[in-house]
Amino acid sequence: MRSVDRVREYFNQRNLPIEIKELAASTRTAQLAADAVGTSLGSIVKSLIFITADDRTILALVAGDQRGDAEKIALCVNSPSVRMANGEQVRARTSFAIGGVPPVAHPILMETLVDQTLLRFETVWAAAGSPFALFAIDLTTLLQLTQGRVADIVVG
Repeated sequence: MRSVDRVREYFNQRNLPIEIKELAASTRTAQLAADAVGTSLGSIVKSLIFITADDRTILALVAGDQRGDAEKIALCVNSPSVRMANGEQVRARTSFAIGGVPPVAHPILMETLVDQTLLRFETVWAAAGSPFALFAIDLTTLLQLTQGRVADIVVG
């Protein structure tokens, strides 16, 4: 099954009428994604994977105009340190490739932190399993689906 179809199936199983937009242009970066759907950079959700010192997988959902702060994330998850996962680790832990990692539909349960600056937006856009696919979602629904904890996890 294509990775985009796995995300679509995730929404279908939950009876959520969320449309996935598959595009010809790449949405691999937050800026490309924002340009592709005509939205502000901040409303793009970056799904970043961090690994704790004791090998837990952390999903950090960060606004497109922000940068995740490893020290703040480590404090939030009660770990002496965290590091950003590399491409191979991201695929192994999420089953998706960098540039297309969605905030949902992962094979394992991950502790999820949500950048508090995303609260500026009612609706946000996130990758849908491919660097050419996005979906819009109400932030409240995203928080419910991910069981994400809102926190200060960005630089600055």
